[in-house]
Amino acid sequence: MVPTRRQLLASGAAAATIAPLSRARAQANTVKIGVLTDMSGTYRDNTGPTSVACTKEAVVEFGASHGFAVEVLDADHQNKPDVGANIARQWYDQGVDLILDVPTSSVGLAVNQIAKEKNKAYINSGSATADLTGPQCGPTTIHWTYDTYMLAKSTGGAMVRAGGDTWYFITADYAFGHALERDTAAFVRAAGGRILGGVRTPFPGTSDFSSFLLQAQAARPKVIGLANAGGDTANCVKQAAEFGTTRGGIKLAALLLFLNDIHGIGLQTAKGLICTETFYWTRDDKTRAWTQRIAARTPNNYPNMIHAGCYSATLHFLKTVADMGVAAAKASGVDLVNRMKARPSEDDLFGRCDIRADGRRLMPSYLLEVKSPQESTGPWDYYKLLQTTPANEAFRPLSEGGCPLVRG
Repeated sequence: MVPTRRQLLASGAAAATIAPLSRARAQANTVKIGVLTDMSGTYRDNTGPTSVACTKEAVVEFGASHGFAVEVLDADHQNKPDVGANIARQWYDQGVDLILDVPTSSVGLAVNQIAKEKNKAYINSGSATADLTGPQCGPTTIHWTYDTYMLAKSTGGAMVRAGGDTWYFITADYAFGHALERDTAAFVRAAGGRILGGVRTPFPGTSDFSSFLLQAQAARPKVIGLANAGGDTANCVKQAAEFGTTRGGIKLAALLLFLNDIHGIGLQTAKGLICTETFYWTRDDKTRAWTQRIAARTPNNYPNMIHAGCYSATLHFLKTVADMGVAAAKASGVDLVNRMKARPSEDDLFGRCDIRADGRRLMPSYLLEVKSPQESTGPWDYYKLLQTTPANEAFRPLSEGGCPLVRG
């Protein structure tokens, strides 16, 4: 497949600067970012066009006074690892300097290998698997926004503390679902809980979860853990409401739930669900102002933590390129990523965040409860904050991940 190319110059001044240059000089002075995402599948609203919009907003805000142009490309990986890997290989061979976003953990892990092979920078905002900073960590990869360990500790831990000590999982059958079930089950067991069973659902392409919900209900757990995301989670929550799955005291744990999913489900059905994000748009004046700028680009879809991560990661990448110089940044993905790790990222959405040697960026996580329709004050006002986990506690300890970059 041929990826879509869309050029974004930071301003007319940047365009004017490049116009007289030879093609070779212009290419040498242009930094290319490829947003590899889901433009048509179950994660489209959670990533997709809004991830592209947030990346472009970061380029515009970075400005044109740094002596180089920025080109943003985007492509749809269709949630298929082979498609994603092929696009990544083609992009890197054609001079793309950074691949960004990449939801769907199986695709994210495949692109991780290509980035390592090509010595090119890769910042993952969309995939959840904590293996990206564990056994499959790479010297050219940064995991930017969230992961399965953080989700399991925050959402799963909260459910266990509330008395949910017996679990049954409905799990998307690919790398993300497996990792989220694994990490959540570990927290449940550590707290003295039990796993009663689970079922794995085909991905992608499953829309009818009725048989899986009936199996879960029959096991009589206190909690049904939804180790899935996007349209799969939305369908599970809607169908559980239709079938009365939660009657009798069973609770749903939506282990990865986004603002966009709640918008599709509706507050009447989603109210009371617990979830975790590292960003929510109403947190303060700065996040609200930024969200309004993004909403002007994508008026039917507000940003979640993945989208905010694409913006934040792009800014940090461009600041590092400006600091290193374009030639040095293009020469080695390892050197570029090492420089990004050596300096904290800082922006209005996440504040100041350190990046560890294993590529894990550290930030607080927020345990959130979905509001009732009566509690919501307006469109997209769906969350109330329950708890904040500090950055140094939210993610897996460096010593426990098994990343080859930090052994010994």
